[in-house]
Amino acid sequence: MSTTPTDSGTAAPPQSKRQIYIVMSGLMIGMLLAMLDNMVVGTAMPTIVGELGGLAHLSWVVTAYTLATAAATPIWGKLGDIYGRKGMFMAAIVLFLTGSALAGMAHSMMQLIAFRGVQGLGAGGLMVGAMAIIGDLVPPRERGRYQGLMAAIMPLAFIGGPLLGGLVTDHLSWRWAFYINLPLGALALVVTALTMHLPKRPRGNTRIDYIGAILLTAGIVSLSLMTSWGGTEYDWSSVTIIGLGVGAVVALTLFVLWELRTESPILPMSLFRSRNFTLASVLGFLVGFAMFGAVTFLPQFQQLVQGASATNSGLLLLPLMMGMLVTAMGVGQLVTRTGRYRVYPIVGGLFMTAGMLLLAQLTVDSTQLTTGLFMVVLGAGMGFLMQNTMLIAQNSVEMKDMGAASGAATLFRTIGGSLGVSILGAIYSSHLTGALTDRLGERAGESISGSGGQLTPALLRRMPADVRDAVEHAVTSGVHNVFLWASAFTLLAIVAAWFIRETPLRGGPTDKSAPEERTVAEPVAL
Repeated sequence: MSTTPTDSGTAAPPQSKRQIYIVMSGLMIGMLLAMLDNMVVGTAMPTIVGELGGLAHLSWVVTAYTLATAAATPIWGKLGDIYGRKGMFMAAIVLFLTGSALAGMAHSMMQLIAFRGVQGLGAGGLMVGAMAIIGDLVPPRERGRYQGLMAAIMPLAFIGGPLLGGLVTDHLSWRWAFYINLPLGALALVVTALTMHLPKRPRGNTRIDYIGAILLTAGIVSLSLMTSWGGTEYDWSSVTIIGLGVGAVVALTLFVLWELRTESPILPMSLFRSRNFTLASVLGFLVGFAMFGAVTFLPQFQQLVQGASATNSGLLLLPLMMGMLVTAMGVGQLVTRTGRYRVYPIVGGLFMTAGMLLLAQLTVDSTQLTTGLFMVVLGAGMGFLMQNTMLIAQNSVEMKDMGAASGAATLFRTIGGSLGVSILGAIYSSHLTGALTDRLGERAGESISGSGGQLTPALLRRMPADVRDAVEHAVTSGVHNVFLWASAFTLLAIVAAWFIRETPLRGGPTDKSAPEERTVAEPVAL
């Protein structure tokens, strides 16, 4: 196995496959903690609200977590570049477990929201830390063989999260939705401490860019709140939403200007001089927008139109996740064997577009088998793209910037997902209300569409036949338009992927451990 360059340019001792698999087990547990938490807590939320009260603040239990995760991601990445990834990854685990323990002991909704924010701060470090450590341990050329393991985390979280949440809530207590993280986190700490051996990181300029961190956090929080509240809590034309939008633009503009002049930027603007890194970031944003936005509303169709159970909601996405997992594992092996990767984001964009357009053709009479087959196509597209965008971003920068690059790639995907859920959610809501109004009249249509999350399959079955039929057609109309709009963004992703250069992956036969800029003379090839 090839040696892995350190940040100082020297080679780290080679690691055997067995050693890497052991280390990755700790990383996978850490990533699982971050992904699983929201799925488990979501199932337990009705019970939590019943005991703690505060229904008006329900959305903040999720929002506090996602805001903190997004804001912390690039900061953790830079801290790992400065102080070492192992220590920062373990610190993120400790912070996440602290938030979990405190959330489990919460006695009010406000306490729970605050402690969920602490969890989110740790979760940001878990995600970016795991990706950056893999970048340190495994050269890009050899990373494909381990790619399937990382891709398996998302299906496990989506499927196991709701089931685990329902189990602990029904048979133990909702507090175990948080306490369950403690033994898993402790195991990840032990495995990481005993098995992870990374090269020593020389400390040169160790100043932390506090001003950049504050500006970036302000921009991300403003943008996230604008997309979360717009069209739900406040009208898009309200002073609050416009103010948040202006605040986001000002904060992010000041952030870029500051990063260009500071000596130790938290997100070096020089990274964007790399064509591949910039395109990988754009690609991650577009894919996050389309994928997370569309997938969020797919269960609405399956539950309200096809009558699937909400309790086993994770199982509804099984065809999608299996399509992603199988494709990601196969593509990873091909990348390792051939060293070629440019074609896969292009093919992934084509598959995602086809999947979106197929799902846009669903009708009230579509079977679960038909839906599942269409989901496999979409999942295959995700498998071509999810890991490869991170691979391209990491291969385009020097080793010393691995953490910052991983954090930036994760951040763009997160922001894309957040915007996708909000904007596509507004489209869904608009068409849902319009279709209900056309069939039932203005008052009845707005009343039913305004019920939001309270419109359950059980409630729908108790409605008169004409109302039930109207709701099913309205939900189908809303989902149809969501997938049509999502397909437009996947088409843009194909365009972005087309301009990616095929540069040698570090760890291959022509490896000189150089970033993309040293190989720009390479011909573009499919």
